[in-house]
Amino acid sequence: MWKILALGAGLALVSTSAAVAQPQCDQRDSVLQVLQQKYKEAPVALGVTHNGGLVEVLTTGNGTTWSIIVTTPQGMSCLVAAGEGWKAMEQIAQDPEA
Repeated sequence: MWKILALGAGLALVSTSAAVAQPQCDQRDSVLQVLQQKYKEAPVALGVTHNGGLVEVLTTGNGTTWSIIVTTPQGMSCLVAAGEGWKAMEQIAQDPEA
C-alpha cells in the first residue's frame, strides 16, 4: 500500500506534458541554461531538502511558464514538474517565536 501511495505522490509532482513525460536530468548548469534559452525561465524560489538536495522553482518574468528542478548534492538536476501560469503569492512574515 505504501508503494502505491508513494507512486501516486510522485506522479502528482510530474506534469503530464510531453516535456516531462520522462525524467530529464543533467548537470545543474546545463539544465538552467536550457530552461533559460528555451523558455526564458530563471530561479525565483529555492529550498534545501532534508538530505541536502536543492529544490528550485523557475519561471518567466511574467509567469507564462514555470519549472521545478531538484538538484542532488553531487550537482545532478532533474526536471520534476513544468507548466503554465505561475503566480507568486505574497509572503507574510511570521514570528518564529510564536
